[in-house]
Amino acid sequence: MLTSIPAERAGPAQVLIHYKGQSAVERRYHDFKGPLAVAPVFVQHNRRVAALIQVICLALLVFCLIERQVRRALGPEQTMTGLYPDNRRVRPTGRMIFYHLGELALRIGSVTDPPTVQITRGVQLHLLDLLDTDITRTRWPQT
Repeated sequence: MLTSIPAERAGPAQVLIHYKGQSAVERRYHDFKGPLAVAPVFVQHNRRVAALIQVICLALLVFCLIERQVRRALGPEQTMTGLYPDNRRVRPTGRMIFYHLGELALRIGSVTDPPTVQITRGVQLHLLDLLDTDITRTRWPQT
């Protein structure tokens, strides 16, 4: 096997595992079965099966891209505190990101009072910053 990884850093088995990306693939299958809560669904037509699979794959893509964006924004260390009650430093996962952002609430506004996002914990604001989301800007529907 040819690789740019020095032999003292990785043996042939580790190089093969890295090449195949098996851990990332297995983790995405876990996400597919876990946070996305894909369960048996019975549909009557093949095109509905295809449409359902497409929607699930798009959801998985968004899930993965959000996790990747947060990790890239954290920089080289890719760890943060506040995701768990004991405040240990961990790599954020898509599941933990959605868990914390899932508790955000949007207060409906009016013409004179714009809608606001109600943040209950500091980690929510940190995650929104890492996702480069400006919660002060709201978009009103075009009429």
